[in-house]
Amino acid sequence: MAREADKRRSAERRGRRAERLAAFYLRLKGYRILATRFKCHAGEIDIVARKGDLAIFVEVKARRSEQLAIDAVTASAQRRIRSASDIWLSRQTDAHRLSQRYDIIACLPGRLPLHFPGAF
Repeated sequence: MAREADKRRSAERRGRRAERLAAFYLRLKGYRILATRFKCHAGEIDIVARKGDLAIFVEVKARRSEQLAIDAVTASAQRRIRSASDIWLSRQTDAHRLSQRYDIIACLPGRLPLHFPGAF
């Protein structure tokens, strides 16, 4: 039982590290980070970023391979992220001007993050 709790804590730390790295990477690419770990009753969004009139909702996955990271964003996860993004947008005064995009950032061991714009 304690071993499972240790694994969960380790995975949580790895995920938070990956999210910080992904946010830093997006900043370097010219994105403005508006929110991290946005949570609501519909779900959670790891990173909400903006570039011009484009709102980007980013799911970050720390995995051993690119394909494992992409496959980890299941159809149900995509639905939750889209629902949460609708709520986030409804709270923005300029939402009517914003286009939306859903990205995945894969954080792989020993590599720069891989950014997949418009992944779903």
